Amino acid sequence: MVRILCVALIACAVALAAYAVITLYDETLQVGRIWETPAVKPHEQPIPVMANMSVPFTGGELLYRTADPDALQPGFSLTAPKAIAQGRQGYQYYCAQCHGQQFDGYGTVGQSFAPKPEDLRSARVQNLPVGRLFHEISYGIPNGRQPALATTIAVDERWQIVAFVKSLGVRE
Repeated sequence: MVRILCVALIACAVALAAYAVITLYDETLQVGRIWETPAVKPHEQPIPVMANMSVPFTGGELLYRTADPDALQPGFSLTAPKAIAQGRQGYQYYCAQCHGQQFDGYGTVGQSFAPKPEDLRSARVQNLPVGRLFHEISYGIPNGRQPALATTIAVDERWQIVAFVKSLGVRE
C-alpha cells in the first residue's frame, strides 16, 4: 500500500513540475502558446490605425445611388477604344453568363430565366441615357432580373461595361 502511495505522490509531483514549467514557459517567453497568439503574426504588417474622420459620409457610391440616373456621367470618354476594350472584358466576366455571347439574353444562365434577360442591342437599351444604364447595372432593375452589381464591380469597371454595351449599337 505504501508503494502505491509513493508512486502516486511521485506522479503528482512530476505532473505539478511539468505544469509549472509549461506555465513559466507561457508567461516568460515571447512566443507564447497557441491560445495566446496575437492577431497579427510576427511576419505580417500591423493593420494601420485609421485617422479620425477618415470614413467618408458623402461622395463615392452614395453619390451614384442618390443622383438622378439620367444625369450621371462617367469621368472618361465612353467612346475611347481602351474603355470599350476593358468593358468587353468586364462584360465577359460579369454579364455574358446571362446576356450571352450575342448579347440577346440567351447566355448559359439567362436562357433558363422567364422572362429572359433583355437583349442589350434592343432599341430600349441602346436609347437609354448612359447614366440610367449605369444605374441599372449598379443597383438592379426594380421588378426585373438584373441583379445589383455595385458591391461586385468597381465604379470604373461598370462605366466601361456601359461603354461596351453602348458600342454594340441597335440590332438590325
